[in-house]
Amino acid sequence: MKKLIAICLIFYAAVAQGQVQFKSGKSGFASFLKENTVYPSYSRDNCIQGTVNISFKLDENGKVYYSRVSKGILTELDEEALRLVRLSSGKWKVPAGYDTTISIIAPVNFQLAGYCEGKSKEDIQEAIRSYQNEEALTNSVINFYKNIDQAKPGQELQIIAIKNQLGIDDDYLNSRIKNGLKKIKQGDKQGACEDFLFVKYMGSKLADEYLEKHCK
Repeated sequence: MKKLIAICLIFYAAVAQGQVQFKSGKSGFASFLKENTVYPSYSRDNCIQGTVNISFKLDENGKVYYSRVSKGILTELDEEALRLVRLSSGKWKVPAGYDTTISIIAPVNFQLAGYCEGKSKEDIQEAIRSYQNEEALTNSVINFYKNIDQAKPGQELQIIAIKNQLGIDDDYLNSRIKNGLKKIKQGDKQGACEDFLFVKYMGSKLADEYLEKHCK
């Protein structure tokens, strides 16, 4: 069956609703999301879906100057929803006298259609638990390489074992670089540099040229 991904975003604010508009019109934001969403691979492969709420504020030029996850699902989905809102900066039209202190709440709905056959609720919940456990291990690797000057003799062998356990190999790191390059094309330098830094903090030099080129 053809694999379809649908990403919806509805935004509202108690006072600002009806004032803020996407520059390309009512359907412009939906088109923007469709064109720019990079559905995180783990969530896609394990049929993890749901709504992430993003709170953000716009300045008088329609630029996003503040954004945060107010309700999340899983870190990689939360980060993608946040990235999309951040990437929309400058694409909003606000009226004269707009109150820039107002928070707009954007529920970003990640949905997969024709992709989840054979996945039970128990399978999905187990995938979420597994992700959270692996995330803790991944953070231990990141913290090690961020502070490698303080590493104890032989400690890196333990970290390499964790990386092997997580399946973090060159193929996986190259996929992160590929995602980063896709974000560069979208104009999302910050998101790209986060991917490149992830590769660096896995103890790899594969992304060094991209960090040098894009992330000074």
